[in-house]
Amino acid sequence: MTPTRLLLISAALIGLSACATTAPMGPPPPPPGVGGPPSAGVFRPGDFSWSAVPGKGRIDGKMTFRSGVSRYTCAGAGVVLTPETLWTRRRMTILYNSPDRAALPAEQVRARTPSAPSGDYSAFVRRTTCDAADHFSFQGLANGAWFVITVAKPVSGGGPDMAIMRRVEIRQGKAVAIEL
Repeated sequence: MTPTRLLLISAALIGLSACATTAPMGPPPPPPGVGGPPSAGVFRPGDFSWSAVPGKGRIDGKMTFRSGVSRYTCAGAGVVLTPETLWTRRRMTILYNSPDRAALPAEQVRARTPSAPSGDYSAFVRRTTCDAADHFSFQGLANGAWFVITVAKPVSGGGPDMAIMRRVEIRQGKAVAIEL
């Protein structure tokens, strides 16, 4: 083998070795639907992680809903607080025909439930009960957007049970007063 040929082969090998990776490759990518960017169509528990961080925010709510002459109450009813993600925003739009606020007969919302995306987000949902004076409160909330949901019953004037939803934003750890 000539010295020129040996030099060319050595240079080629050095060039190829420069392309080789010396650092570990890291873990394989997650399976579809587990990681990746937030998605309205795929439930990803990681999209909810922001809501699990304790914060200083608070929501103080009062039921004031009326429909015509009918006054409604949430006394003794459960109130649910769901963190907003692209996925829950899509779900609220399907269930309530709005991602911001709604008051619809509870039967209509229940009828749409099979059409809404499903996923086990219960670990990220907070719950409380509406008191006898139609007040409720959530504390220790992280900054971000949340959906407050309850079912109200007519006190006077009759009418159907109403599913009431409202989007609320916590900013700078401050308390937010809302009326449903």
